[in-house]
Amino acid sequence: MTQARPSPVHSAHVGDEVEVHYYAAKMSNDGLGRQCTWRSLSLFRDLMDWHVGNGHAPQDLSEVYVDRFLEHRFKYWSPDTGDRSALRRLLSALREEDLIPAALPVERTEHEQIVDVFARYLSNERGLAASTVGSHKLLSLRFLREVCPAGADGFAALTPEIVIGYVERHALDGSADSGKAMCGVVRAFLRYLHLKGFISTALADCVPSIRRWRLASLPTFLPPEKVQRVLDARDRTTAMGHRDYAVLMILAKLGLRASEVATLNLDDIDWQSGTILVHGKGRRQATVPLRHDVGTAIVAYIRHGRPASACRRVFLRTLAPHVGFASGCAITMIAKQALERAGIDGYAHHGAHLFRHSLATDLLRSGASFAEIGQLLRHRSIDSKGSMPSSISRSCVN
Repeated sequence: MTQARPSPVHSAHVGDEVEVHYYAAKMSNDGLGRQCTWRSLSLFRDLMDWHVGNGHAPQDLSEVYVDRFLEHRFKYWSPDTGDRSALRRLLSALREEDLIPAALPVERTEHEQIVDVFARYLSNERGLAASTVGSHKLLSLRFLREVCPAGADGFAALTPEIVIGYVERHALDGSADSGKAMCGVVRAFLRYLHLKGFISTALADCVPSIRRWRLASLPTFLPPEKVQRVLDARDRTTAMGHRDYAVLMILAKLGLRASEVATLNLDDIDWQSGTILVHGKGRRQATVPLRHDVGTAIVAYIRHGRPASACRRVFLRTLAPHVGFASGCAITMIAKQALERAGIDGYAHHGAHLFRHSLATDLLRSGASFAEIGQLLRHRSIDSKGSMPSSISRSCVN
């Protein structure tokens, strides 16, 4: 049987009063509701009672003691899924005011250290975006652990057969697109190892390709009437509705990528000139025209849906703390939910990129050239496949 949780107003140790008051003020400023604040303070009081009761000073609080406290707590009370994240916010808030020491560096394994250096190379020398670097780290770490369990000592034993065998084992772990992404990361990682002299053979060339027949797949774009159906299905009587409608308008009318929408700042919009500064892939920036209907949707969100926040991102979380999205995944989810709400299914893409494909197709059907479309969508070349599927040309003549 689980025990009743103590009240947050039980006696606290004098040494943690400063932390309690600061944490409460921090949650209030972040816009957390009364119930969430109450539960967080209750959890904090329990933590400090346990921490000081075991002979530790309040200012010595760290992740180590938080993990021990939660392990102790789960023996007596049913765990709450928000406990760990609440205490993580607590440590971050207290460190902002230097009330507790900075976090100790985490011991990294040899595999992780190798991948960390690879990530810095991708970021500093290749100029890849943080989200792309993150996905490369995950996939290259998985590859490294499996084919080189001994770490750098196993590099000399790498052969084309080992690399091909790895791809064959994992090519069907997910979709064809995820398999292609995996092969791309493995090639990049092997190319990096050869470039830096870790391996003597250029093994990147032996990574097989995963073929995906684009013309035989499901449609990759929406006709204009279905795009409009998605926009019309969004309820604009709520704060979230204003936000999601503005997001969908940017995706459908300007063709921005999900990550570009997520990182859009208030300062990136020049209302006088009617332009938006877009922070694109590879740290490239471009200025694109701001359509009147898109600007109207953004203004409606800022006036009627955007919560008060010091964050300069245009689009914020509706739940406290009111900060920008961590990545473009949230924008993709907004697009997916909008498509489901409008009853749109049976398409190869079912997220934010479907709108980008649809815009490119509609422009081509309207007489725009590939060069003009590529310029609008900020492609490096007109041969880019990112947003102009090979099915476009075929669809335009049928």
